[in-house]
Amino acid sequence: MRTIGLVVFWMSLTVAYGIMWGYAFIETEWKLGNVLFYLYLLISFIGFAYTLYRIWKKPIGIKIN
Repeated sequence: MRTIGLVVFWMSLTVAYGIMWGYAFIETEWKLGNVLFYLYLLISFIGFAYTLYRIWKKPIGIKIN
């Protein structure tokens, strides 16, 4: 559940900044907003992937006989 919640939260932020506010689209040339968005996307994805790695590294504690 934690993973699903984090994925939905991260994707919602990314869609809001990128698509809804138009920073993901490069029209004629790169603007500062585009560069900042793609830097945010790269850095936040690395942090997001690291967070998921830390969550998935821990055993969930279910014993199967």
